[in-house]
Amino acid sequence: MKPSVPRDSHQVNIAAVERDTGLSKDTLRVWERRYGFPAPLRDGSGQRVYTAADIDKLRLAKRLLDYGYRPGKILSHSPEHLLQLANAAAPPLPRRPDAAHDGAEIEAFLDLVRAHRVEELRRQLSQSLLRLGLAHFVSGVVAPLNARVGDAWARGKLEVFEEHLYSESIQLILRNAISGIPRPGVDPPFVLLTTFPRESHGLGLLMAEAFFALEGCRCISLGVQTPVPDIVRAARIQKVDIVALSFSDSMNANQVIGGIAELRAQLAPGFEIWVGGNCSILERRPLDGVARLRLLTDVGPALARWRKNRRPG
Repeated sequence: MKPSVPRDSHQVNIAAVERDTGLSKDTLRVWERRYGFPAPLRDGSGQRVYTAADIDKLRLAKRLLDYGYRPGKILSHSPEHLLQLANAAAPPLPRRPDAAHDGAEIEAFLDLVRAHRVEELRRQLSQSLLRLGLAHFVSGVVAPLNARVGDAWARGKLEVFEEHLYSESIQLILRNAISGIPRPGVDPPFVLLTTFPRESHGLGLLMAEAFFALEGCRCISLGVQTPVPDIVRAARIQKVDIVALSFSDSMNANQVIGGIAELRAQLAPGFEIWVGGNCSILERRPLDGVARLRLLTDVGPALARWRKNRRPG
């Protein structure tokens, strides 16, 4: 029999672990049965509950899975050893030719997050936006800063609430900037942006919307975690031309591929599906009838091709 958890212990249920680590409930149960980790306690109702230490180790395991490790090779190791493996396997943060900030300046933004200086963070980010313009701000500042924040969170050097403060600050700045872009005329394309259920990361969606809007597209965003049938209905009712989906590396590969295939099967060929984000399965499993945008800067060339292909004559 599993030991029960004391009433005053801080524990979270399996749904919270799934949300905070990106590992599905089925995966957690399989690992528990096959590898003996995690080994959750039980609450008064007999439901699985997990400790903060469990969550920290599961985050490291998820990160190593993304780097190509297999669970049977890592789950028996200590968190300290997993952290060493993750640090060794981590690729260097990307440096883009148009990057607006060097590593020290990106780190300065992160220091403001750690210091909880939210107003100062927003002020400095806004100044950067005004200086660089929206496109260069998104690709040269927000993209590398997102990577740095995600890396710090995965290494346990950033609290969940601190990551949320950062995300809310970026979303506020990007929404204000997008709302200030002059509205286009009636020329297509009309773009619907959203994510699938279980994909709660909305920054990539906003970053993509910024690039679409700058290219003269009419955009409508459904936000995050929209079921496939609702995406289909919205695309038909709104008469959009392109459905744009964003995927982070926290998404389960089978859910990504299965959801895209389901969406493609339910949408008529006249609706295009464009996918982006850093989910590795998108590179390994290209799908027929679906366009993969590897970088935000791919939006402009892709739209140019789309418009050329639909030009009369």
